[in-house]
Amino acid sequence: MTMEQHFETYERARLYFELRDPAEAARILEPLADAQPGNRTVIELLARSYFHSAQLSRAETTFRRLLDLDPCNAWAHEALARTLERQSRPAEAEPFRKLALAMGGKTAY
Repeated sequence: MTMEQHFETYERARLYFELRDPAEAARILEPLADAQPGNRTVIELLARSYFHSAQLSRAETTFRRLLDLDPCNAWAHEALARTLERQSRPAEAEPFRKLALAMGGKTAY
């Protein structure tokens, strides 16, 4: 797949996400994330798509992957905290939320 095709695939997935079909966006993004494992933009939209389609285990794994790529991303720490909370794991979420706040992150998702 060329870079142009990757971009078109990402844009199609983003459109589905914006049209409130995050499950379809995730389906489109999965092979792209596999093809570009270091692309933080793709990984972030994939994690958000999982989160908004209530695929919380996958969202957790993908937000952790995003944090591996960018450990200083306060927003990703907050998003992971929210994902853990939605899975009824507030104790696990607390350190991520505190870190996000310490990094100057906002609590809005």
